Amino acid sequence: MRIFDPHIHMTSRTTDDYARMAAAGIRSVVEPAFWLGQPRTGPGSFTDYFDSLIGWEPYRAAQFGVVHHATIALNPKEANDPRCRPVLDLLPRYLDKGRVVAVGEIGYDSMTPEEDDAFERQLALAVEHDLPALVHTPHRDKARGARRTLEVVAASGIAPERVAVDHLNEVTVGMVRESGCWMGFSIYPETKMSPPRMVEILRQYGLDRMLVNSAADWGVSDPLLTLETGKAMLAAGFTDDDVDRVLWRNPVEFYSQSGRLDLTDAGAGEPTFAGSSVKRGGS
Repeated sequence: MRIFDPHIHMTSRTTDDYARMAAAGIRSVVEPAFWLGQPRTGPGSFTDYFDSLIGWEPYRAAQFGVVHHATIALNPKEANDPRCRPVLDLLPRYLDKGRVVAVGEIGYDSMTPEEDDAFERQLALAVEHDLPALVHTPHRDKARGARRTLEVVAASGIAPERVAVDHLNEVTVGMVRESGCWMGFSIYPETKMSPPRMVEILRQYGLDRMLVNSAADWGVSDPLLTLETGKAMLAAGFTDDDVDRVLWRNPVEFYSQSGRLDLTDAGAGEPTFAGSSVKRGGS
């Protein structure tokens, strides 16, 4: 089983996680820029973070044969902080970088006017830079947040097939499917979405435009839950080809719209499992 995790925050994970992921068949990841758990105090914090996402983290992933790309944005939570909003003017510098395959995560946290403005401006940047957009839906009041998200996307002029609306559930998947956007689901140990629930959604809505991710970060999360979802699909009667479509070909199709996705070295590295040491080079 080959796996492409289209939304995972590897900055928060260890080299042991990379080793486990590589052993489980996870060959490629996309890491969206997100909130680090405490407020940043100025634009410089973001530039250091963005530099790490497009420099250090791809190098770290490559030691295990995992290909790493990123999405860059001012995330919704920090769009409300006036100290962070100048980052919007810095984004074009990063959106031209070769390993950046989308604008994201953008969207809503609390659905404030400040978030409206940041969302609209960053969708315009996605259009300007010919990039897809990865959209975060709020953890609270998800139905209203998803409806508002789709209204802003429709008004922006970006093609819906170039937008992935993430963190969906049974309440929001139908409206996103009707919009023509891609549907993203974050599989978590305790919250958001579970493998059995994901299987039922795939049965009901089909495999088209479906993206399954772990969204693993510094919280209670598991970077191997994409694998567990694939196993649950097989146990439920889906075929190997169905699993490959959801866990590999769909994210490849979505991010290939950037024109920058390069999977040449996917699976080329070979991890060692003694502590956090790595073996360099291909096999």
